[in-house]
Amino acid sequence: DGIMRQEILTGVERRRRWSDAEKRSILAEVGVDGARVADVARRHDLTRQHIYQWRAEFRRRGESLTEETAFLPVELTSENTVTPAVTPSPVEIVLMNGRRLRGIEGLSASGLAQLIRVLEGA
Repeated sequence: DGIMRQEILTGVERRRRWSDAEKRSILAEVGVDGARVADVARRHDLTRQHIYQWRAEFRRRGESLTEETAFLPVELTSENTVTPAVTPSPVEIVLMNGRRLRGIEGLSASGLAQLIRVLEGA
């Protein structure tokens, strides 16, 4: 037949360096108002794989996905003597995969542990 076919690839191909702060900001968008990884990736002209690689990179380095990490003082007491000194603020837990849990005040410790295991594996 002797006819040679040629395929032309179109689109923008570029390499960009993202700072850790930019990566954290983009990762924090996943789950907000139901945004999926694919939605966030498309919004920033990334592939889903970028998001997954960034999550893995932070986990490998043992770093938080958010910059708003805070430590709170904890005092252990028996269950019978627990009285809040101040009105508790809403609890938020940021999981290793970047998901956030809010409104979990009523869960038992075992229920919370089970929820975290399920969501970390999802």
